[in-house]
Amino acid sequence: MVSAIMDKLKEVIDPEVGLSVVDMGLIKDVSIISEGKVKIKMSLTVPSFMCPLARYLILSVKKAAESVPGVKEAEIEIIEPY
Repeated sequence: MVSAIMDKLKEVIDPEVGLSVVDMGLIKDVSIISEGKVKIKMSLTVPSFMCPLARYLILSVKKAAESVPGVKEAEIEIIEPY
């Protein structure tokens, strides 16, 4: 399931950079917490309070992960890049 989630996250493109969050190395970890629930640790290119696209990227990652069959809920944890 983790590889299916990573494949789906490759579709989440940062509009400022034009690359996926996976290709940019922003996805740090994907783990299965329980049946149907996953946790994704990700960072942003700048601290979240300075990133104008933070909300968009977080919601896009959550939506993409939850579109994978078998995933009912995706929890996103932001790891600040400093």
